[in-house]
Amino acid sequence: RHLRTRGIIAPDLLLAFSIFPEQEIQAVERRGNSTQVLRKNVHQKQKRSLHPRDLLTTDLLSMIANISGCLSYMLPPKCPNNCLANKYRLITGACNNRENPRWGASNTALARWLPPVYEDGISQPKGWNSSFFFNGFQLPLVREVTRRIIHASNQAVTEDNLYSDAIMVWGQYISHDMSFTPQSTNGAAFLKGVECQLTCENQKQCFPIKVFANDTLSTGRGCMPFRRSFPVCGTGDHSILFGNLSTLNPREQINGLTSFLDASTVYGSTPAVEKKLRNFTSKEGLLGVNVQYDDNGREYLPFVDQVPSSCAQDPNSDESERIECFMAGDSRSSEVISLTAMHTLWLREHNRLAKTLKKLNMHWSSETVYQEARKIVGAQHQIITLRDYIPKIIGPDAFNEYLGLYKGYDHTVDPTISNVFSTAAFRFGHATIHPIIKRLNAQYQDDPDLPSLHMHEVFFSPWRLIKGGGLDPLLRGILARSAKLLIQDQMMNEELTEKLIVLSDNESLDLASLNLQRGRDHGLPGYNDWRQFCGLPRLETQIDLNTVIANRKVVEKIMELYNNPNNIDVWLGGLAENFLPGARTGPLFACIIGKQMKALRDGDRFWWENIHVFTEAQRHELRKHSLSRVICDNTGLSEVPLDVFRLGKFPQDFESCDNVPGINLEAWQETNQQEETCGFPKQVANGNFVHCSEFGKSMVIYSCQKGYQLQGEEQLTCTNRGWNFLPPVCIDINECENLINPPCHLSAKCINTRGSYQCLCMDPYELAKDGRTCI
Repeated sequence: RHLRTRGIIAPDLLLAFSIFPEQEIQAVERRGNSTQVLRKNVHQKQKRSLHPRDLLTTDLLSMIANISGCLSYMLPPKCPNNCLANKYRLITGACNNRENPRWGASNTALARWLPPVYEDGISQPKGWNSSFFFNGFQLPLVREVTRRIIHASNQAVTEDNLYSDAIMVWGQYISHDMSFTPQSTNGAAFLKGVECQLTCENQKQCFPIKVFANDTLSTGRGCMPFRRSFPVCGTGDHSILFGNLSTLNPREQINGLTSFLDASTVYGSTPAVEKKLRNFTSKEGLLGVNVQYDDNGREYLPFVDQVPSSCAQDPNSDESERIECFMAGDSRSSEVISLTAMHTLWLREHNRLAKTLKKLNMHWSSETVYQEARKIVGAQHQIITLRDYIPKIIGPDAFNEYLGLYKGYDHTVDPTISNVFSTAAFRFGHATIHPIIKRLNAQYQDDPDLPSLHMHEVFFSPWRLIKGGGLDPLLRGILARSAKLLIQDQMMNEELTEKLIVLSDNESLDLASLNLQRGRDHGLPGYNDWRQFCGLPRLETQIDLNTVIANRKVVEKIMELYNNPNNIDVWLGGLAENFLPGARTGPLFACIIGKQMKALRDGDRFWWENIHVFTEAQRHELRKHSLSRVICDNTGLSEVPLDVFRLGKFPQDFESCDNVPGINLEAWQETNQQEETCGFPKQVANGNFVHCSEFGKSMVIYSCQKGYQLQGEEQLTCTNRGWNFLPPVCIDINECENLINPPCHLSAKCINTRGSYQCLCMDPYELAKDGRTCI
């Protein structure tokens, strides 16, 4: 907003909106920035000193580390000691592994499968210094790699004859369930530098991408803005303040999401996000929905609560008809309307499941209904991904080699998403994005009222979903149109390399260059290092490269730019490899994706096939599940392919929804048996409870709604004399007493209300749209 008031608006800012960190990560960033300021001030006192340890004692360094607040984010979480710990996963993913409670948790470091490669050994990205050489050569500028190797015109698209566009959409959606690396929001400004939007120099958190004067990419100046990913507390430049003072910890990056396949796209990865998404007034454990618009009686996602949002508006509508960005478990849900459609589908599926479960179990509390529906939705995500999607991506041979059959939960396996998977391997899907979005009528035909759209027309444009016929036409286009096939000389089309998030005639972004620069920002080792990691032979010459990349012209261009195969960026190298049989990736990405998926499956205590998670009857029903059934249950489509990822022609390859198997939720029905001694748990005003059993004892765990806090015992146990404690009460929180993070701006007066608060302004001031500032 500050930049916009200065007349500066650009696609980089809109992209930043979707990857803006949640409050928890912002807190980590503030603490990290304060640590950097402390360190910087120490250096200014004695500039000849290289490290704080040259000036300060160990005790004083420890004190600074404590003051910064970083240490609280580095300590293991406190895991709940109740029966729910075995029944439902925590929203943060913490405590999944009892011995290593941070494994897979949100707001922790991405895993390193190989040590990072930084130019200074600690933090500076590859390509930071123009005088730095790798194997005797400078790394090529990423924009040149895009222009000469990756870029293809919209007309140069080879369509996949096996798979529909659904395989691309699911890949993007599920990647947002596993990883999200927040970018620095204010590092440069905080340290009295310049905004990344305004500089073409490498400084602080800014690592701009150079663009030449004759480049077809419009940026309005000589570079494309690039904000570095925010570092984990205690790594990189300020790692000297933590741990062993004789050792520096290289910069690591945060995963703001849980690593697990747990439908965090639907529910969020932090308690704060989860609370925003839930409907606490419902007795059915529902998620909140849009109160302004519906899709022929079906729900849309709610709008974000900070308005006006940055999403594009219908040019034919006035300001009073604004359609804001949507709010979901992941902040990127409005990036493109196909992704938004998938988020919307799962919002509806949760609410459908919750309503049915409540009818089957009228004695369940709303919290129990919510958690049981969430548990089923998480299992559905796991099944679609591992059974239906991954084998098509890495091929049957690689699937058998790297995953094989499920043998049960293994507490020694770390499920944390790896940096190379998140930043390189799973971004293979960008090369499968078709430049055209199709919307089809009920006969799966083109309709003049629903024209096809170029990809750049649907970036951050939720209005096109609401005003463009809703989910059904878009889903028909996704099911009946082929995905783009990754071809070595047709890697990414111009919608992504020239027109990513076009807001004006003179500025846009390039996704391929952003991917390459992100890999360098994260210090990812080169292509050959990862081939060696996977047990594949290193490729030392152009002749070697020809053995894995069939297109000789592409190999020639790679060698012209990189000079040495060891310098090739891992994302480009993996993308260029010949496909494995029956796959849509080459051997390197098949290895990385396969290893990561095995870790996510085997290292997840709540994996759906674990015999302690669902009953045998429930697992039997879950095996019937498919994305086809989810579409049938939550849209107006009456005919779908049995496998939505397989390309088929309508109507011969489509099946009536009446013939698509589904889950019989009666496997979740419980008899309402009153406890002989204790009776059924009592409801608490403004609160909720979940009933569970452990070691033959019946227990109930109470919680409070947003805006209230528990007073009394959280857990009650049934004894031979009745419940061992009286039920707790939920008392109102006075948010206005929070001096650390006050709910209202200093310009407004905070008034506490039941379960919430209100910000008031005195005449002649009025409340801004943010609901907390007087203007």
